[in-house]
Amino acid sequence: MSILVTQSSMPPIDEYVEEIKPIFESRRLTNMGPVYKKFQHRLKDYLEVPELSLFVNGHMALEMAIHALGLKQKGMEVITTPFTFVSTTHAIVRNGLKPVFCDIKPDDYTIDPEKIEALITEKTVAIIPVHVYGNICDVEAIEAIAQKHNLKVIYDAAHAFGVKYKGIGIGNFGDASMFSFHATKVFHTIEGGGIAFHDPAYRTKLHELKNFGIHGKEDTVSVGGNAKLDEFRAAMGVCNLRHIEEYIAGRSKVAARYNERLGNIPGIIIGKPQENVTANYSYYPVYVDEKLFGKSRDLVYDELEENDIHARKYFYPAVNEMSCYKGQFEETPIAHDASMHIITLPMYQELSLEDVDRICDIVLG
Repeated sequence: MSILVTQSSMPPIDEYVEEIKPIFESRRLTNMGPVYKKFQHRLKDYLEVPELSLFVNGHMALEMAIHALGLKQKGMEVITTPFTFVSTTHAIVRNGLKPVFCDIKPDDYTIDPEKIEALITEKTVAIIPVHVYGNICDVEAIEAIAQKHNLKVIYDAAHAFGVKYKGIGIGNFGDASMFSFHATKVFHTIEGGGIAFHDPAYRTKLHELKNFGIHGKEDTVSVGGNAKLDEFRAAMGVCNLRHIEEYIAGRSKVAARYNERLGNIPGIIIGKPQENVTANYSYYPVYVDEKLFGKSRDLVYDELEENDIHARKYFYPAVNEMSCYKGQFEETPIAHDASMHIITLPMYQELSLEDVDRICDIVLG
């Protein structure tokens, strides 16, 4: 049987049908209707954030957060990481900004704050760090740098849904945090995204940006786009939010079995739990050291593929080595090394421990 790198969590179908019945009755399908508002309030409570705006997907949420924070200034620079999904960088570039890539830490693959200050220039307006695989950035060090240099901070928290640091929801750090609710994530609305933020002044800006710049019933006050989350996806969010703790608990059992099988193998490096962090087990990355393990990451990947098990080289290549950006930026050797050696193994709450054992047998065989 085929095993994919992830499998979308789904609530009981009867539960979803009950949630969408009022949509059929009202015929109100979009434009931030009652289901959107219900989902928004419940999600805001779950994430424990002061403000939350919902979007059609995480990418548009990030693009519009950059715009709303007043960063859309042609030629200005944003410090970010190349070890991320390309969407992060695209959101910067599509706002007319120049990405400046900072290398990552080798232990948790997040941006290295010790290397940020050397990259700051008179053109730097913001830092966009990325929480990777559920590992969170050094939010305290980044905050200190941002305050010292008067920079905005927007976190790409696509991998960090439900994660807490010292008991605080991860969406509370920085000026804003973007969450992705894509079908492949721990929590999803099929497609969707959100921006958590502090300053209530951003609420109107984000609302107008995602709704054509329309203010009130008659006037359009700015140039905006269309990035609203519809009622059906909001209903999926309401349902999945009821089950999120069981989803995370299921993933934690899968991670524990992987740790048991792979945790003491020379040449196989698995992630260590971060101190003071409540994890969400969003991915299971493995660093493969060919010299010690005897097989390369790519060979492990190929052997899994031959057995109809679809892992992922995530993130490969690093963003600054992709065709659309290659040769335009400084090299980041640690990010490059990670991109060449990491494989993310299948991870989802319904993955059986027998299948985890089968995956590990192939990896170790």
